Amino acid sequence: MIFSEIYGSYYKAMTEILKVTISEDGKASIKDIRPIIEKYAFAESPLSIEQAITEERWQVIRSDGVTAISTPPSTPLTNLEKRWLKAISLDPRIKLFDIDFGFLGDVDPLFTPDDYFIFDKYDDGDPFEDPEYIKNFRLILGALKERQPLRIGITNRRGTMTNLCVIPEYLEYSEKDDKFRLMTSGTRHTVTVNLGRIVYCRRFNGGFPNQGGRRRNTDRSVTLIVTDKRNALERVLLHFSHFEKEAERIDKDHYRLKVNYDRDDETELVIRILSFGPMVKAIEPYNFVELIKKRLEMQKSCGL
Repeated sequence: MIFSEIYGSYYKAMTEILKVTISEDGKASIKDIRPIIEKYAFAESPLSIEQAITEERWQVIRSDGVTAISTPPSTPLTNLEKRWLKAISLDPRIKLFDIDFGFLGDVDPLFTPDDYFIFDKYDDGDPFEDPEYIKNFRLILGALKERQPLRIGITNRRGTMTNLCVIPEYLEYSEKDDKFRLMTSGTRHTVTVNLGRIVYCRRFNGGFPNQGGRRRNTDRSVTLIVTDKRNALERVLLHFSHFEKEAERIDKDHYRLKVNYDRDDETELVIRILSFGPMVKAIEPYNFVELIKKRLEMQKSCGL
């Protein structure tokens, strides 16, 4: 739960609430608590957390805002959590984010890259451990946070270099290609930059007339039928969390899900849908269903 993207936020919010409550001589009002919930949890969280507190379901704060806890809570890492973090630290992509895992010492990893093999992924992924690539990635990440324009030089497939001044919009990672792409604006045409093709990258301090943001070009869609067995619906929604989508319940165990996507992501979307096996079925459009069939025929021809 601590590492859950969803439930971990509730632990964090309650930890901060207890800290404030203890600092206020063991009592805090909903007026004190609400801003903390809004900061550390989600938009709808004030309703659920406030109700849990007033109904005393969590038994750490009474309905009148009083707590019997006198020491600020802490959440030390368990051995299992340390082993999980050690396993994550072995992923070459983690080096891009300048995270210090030195505190893990000689902890045995929960798993290693040798324990799993990923199918349907190209072998020419980005050089995540290359010092120049790491430097460019961190510079781009900083520019994204500060909305700072960039001057970059990239090589195309023919080896010709192109110089661009762009506004970084967001980074995305392709599981199929094992590459990071930078979506940009500020030029006549939308430019997608593969980070592995960047020759040089630096911040641009000159004038930049176009500061408008770029919307994701979700010009295609696919409709899926999800059979909610083995927690399939939750796994599907989490797997496609960064796609624009609509979900509709058909009956007790079946849901219709419409996913909008960029045409550049089509092959990756096919691979993701197939990873759910019989729990997910593509029903339209016809062209996408045909892509699914061709992919299955290719896998069958390989003797898989």
